[in-house]
Amino acid sequence: MSDGDPTVVVTRRWPEPVERQLRERFSSVQLNTDDTPFGADRLREALQQADVVLPTVSDRLPAEMFAGGVRTRFLGNFGVGFNHIDVDAAAAAGVVVTNTPGVLTDATADTAMTLVLMTARRAGEGEREVRDGRWTGWRPTHLLGSDVTGRTIGILGMGRIGSAVARRARFGFDMPVVYYDPNVTDPASAGVPDARGVGTVEEVLEQADVVSLHMPGGAGNSRLIDAERLARMKATAFLINTARGDIVDTGALVKALSNGTIAGAGLDVYDTEPEVPEALRALPNAVLLPHLGSATWQTRVAMGEMVLDNLTAFLEGRPPPCRVA
Repeated sequence: MSDGDPTVVVTRRWPEPVERQLRERFSSVQLNTDDTPFGADRLREALQQADVVLPTVSDRLPAEMFAGGVRTRFLGNFGVGFNHIDVDAAAAAGVVVTNTPGVLTDATADTAMTLVLMTARRAGEGEREVRDGRWTGWRPTHLLGSDVTGRTIGILGMGRIGSAVARRARFGFDMPVVYYDPNVTDPASAGVPDARGVGTVEEVLEQADVVSLHMPGGAGNSRLIDAERLARMKATAFLINTARGDIVDTGALVKALSNGTIAGAGLDVYDTEPEVPEALRALPNAVLLPHLGSATWQTRVAMGEMVLDNLTAFLEGRPPPCRVA
């Protein structure tokens, strides 16, 4: 690979300022101008023909993508989560993989709190009612939701984003915080000194009025929230997921929302996205967003610039600051 002029493939459109930086930096940049997912064939072709591939969460890169060797030597993932990439297989094929942590923390935490409020206060139902012309005016019993202030929030995964949600909940809405994260022993490090750490996922589910998921997808966390664990939640509780879709058993969630096992759910991610099951879409107590977690102009530009920082370090022979494989 020529360090000065590698062939770069970008699998989705990026904000214009960072696309411009790419074109200024490299003479051979292939942009996905139709902005549709590559699919397996196009991804395989990119890995075979390009020195650098810059994928997103919508690009599935399992082990078989790297079988037999690839030309690509750098995968700069546009996003913090990387469970859609088999990083062990990539490393074995000599491919460096990086991600974009940190810069999307606040935007994603804001999205989680948006879902908390929308779900508890039935804002999605109300918005649809107004748009459909079905609203007949104010009345004392109309769309009664649940208070958020003072309710207990349970955080599963107290990393950057989970901690940011905990701070917003505690200091913005006076919500007591209970959390499970075996890697966090000092809640003060998350900025919430009075947060209570517990020893199991089940303890969080049983105690919280709102459960917010912030664990990585894949591996041992796939279907972490299944029928048995949903049954541990309060019937008045809400489940929020801005992490990864595969953490939740969608079929079990549909049943739990349908039969009143839990009161509602707010989702920004799905295990088969962009496909969302009709049974889930039909539920009035499910608030469904189209993966908007980091979708602010400022955040997406910062994510692209972080990918470029990692790529620049790699090409200059320095360790990429956000290397994951």
